Amino acid sequence: MMTMTFTTRTGVKPLAAATLAVLALGLTACNKTPDNNAAGNASQPAATTSEATLDKIKKSGEIVLAYRDSSIPFSYIANTPNQPVGYAHDLQLKVVDAVKKELNMPNLKVRYNLVTSQTRIPLVQNGTVDLECGSTTNNEERQKQVDFSVGFFEIGTRLLTAKDSGIKDFADLKGKTLVTTAGTTSERFIKKLNEDKKLGINIVSAKDHGESFLMLESGRAAAFMMDDVLLAGEKAKAKDPSKWEIVGTPQSFEIYGCMVRKGDTAFKKLVDDTLKATYASGEINQIYNKWFMSPIPPKNVNMNFTMSDNLKNLLANPHDGAQPHAVTAVASNVSKAIASGVAAASVTK
Repeated sequence: MMTMTFTTRTGVKPLAAATLAVLALGLTACNKTPDNNAAGNASQPAATTSEATLDKIKKSGEIVLAYRDSSIPFSYIANTPNQPVGYAHDLQLKVVDAVKKELNMPNLKVRYNLVTSQTRIPLVQNGTVDLECGSTTNNEERQKQVDFSVGFFEIGTRLLTAKDSGIKDFADLKGKTLVTTAGTTSERFIKKLNEDKKLGINIVSAKDHGESFLMLESGRAAAFMMDDVLLAGEKAKAKDPSKWEIVGTPQSFEIYGCMVRKGDTAFKKLVDDTLKATYASGEINQIYNKWFMSPIPPKNVNMNFTMSDNLKNLLANPHDGAQPHAVTAVASNVSKAIASGVAAASVTK
C-alpha cells in the first residue's frame, strides 16, 4: 500500500482514572503522543463545540491537525516521527494556507495530534483537533456527529490475500479467518454480512491497518478486508508485494471527506472552497500523481493506483453527500483536465 517501516502503536495500555472519567461521559480518549504533539491534555483544554473553529484558531495562534500513522498513502508516518505525510495530509496543508490568509496570520502554528479509527470522531467533536483529513468515510451515521467536507477520494471495499490462498471472492472465506480494522465501515459491514448470510467467517478486528496487514502477512488471517486503495498501500509495503493480490467484488463504494465540528458552517465553507479550488485548478493532478503514481516514502515504492472514473467524476462535481453520485457519460472540463493529467503522469512515471 519491499519492506517499509512505520511508527505504530502496539498493544493496549491500561487507562488512567481520568481517562475512564472521560469515557464515562461518552468520549473516546486519544492515545498518548509526545508532548509537542499532545492536543488534549489538561493544560490545553479542548474547545467547546459552541466555539467557532476560526475563532479558536485565532485566539490560540495555532491550528491542530489530526493525523494517522498508517493510512498509506493518505496520512502516515514515513521518515520523521510525529511528522505525517500523504495525499490527504497535503490537502490539509492547503486548508492551513487558506486559514492563514483568511485570518491574516502568516505565522500560524501547526500542531499535530495522532488519531485512530476509533478516536478520530470524538476528538473532532470535543475540539481536540480542528480538522481531520485521512481515510474517513462519509456516511449518514457519522454525519449526525460531525460535518464532512466535499469528498476527496472514492473507494471500493475488497480483500487482500495471498495469490495462492484460493480466495477470489467473499464466498470463499467460509470457515476462514478474516481481519479488518476496528472502528471502520468495513468492520461493521463484514460483521453484518457474515451474520445475515451465515458465511461462517471468523472475523478479527485489529487496532489499525498496519496491524491488520501484519496478521495477514504472518498467517494469522487468510484475508484482510478494507478499502481497496488502503489494501494497495499495505501490499506495496509488504516484504514481497508480488505475493499478494486484491480480489473480490466491491461490497460498497465509499467517499472520503475531511471532518470538521458539526454546525461550524464558516470553517466548513473554507475547507470546501479550498478543496474545490484545488480540483478546479488542476493542482489535484500533481497531488494525486505524487502519492499514487510515483515512488512514495520511506521505501520509494510506486503504488501505480490509477485514478478511477468515479474519482474523476467526484473531483469534477464535488459534493459532501454520503453516497457516490453516478458517473456521468459526458465529462466536464474539469474531469477532462483531470483525466489528461493522470494519463500524462502514467506515461512519465
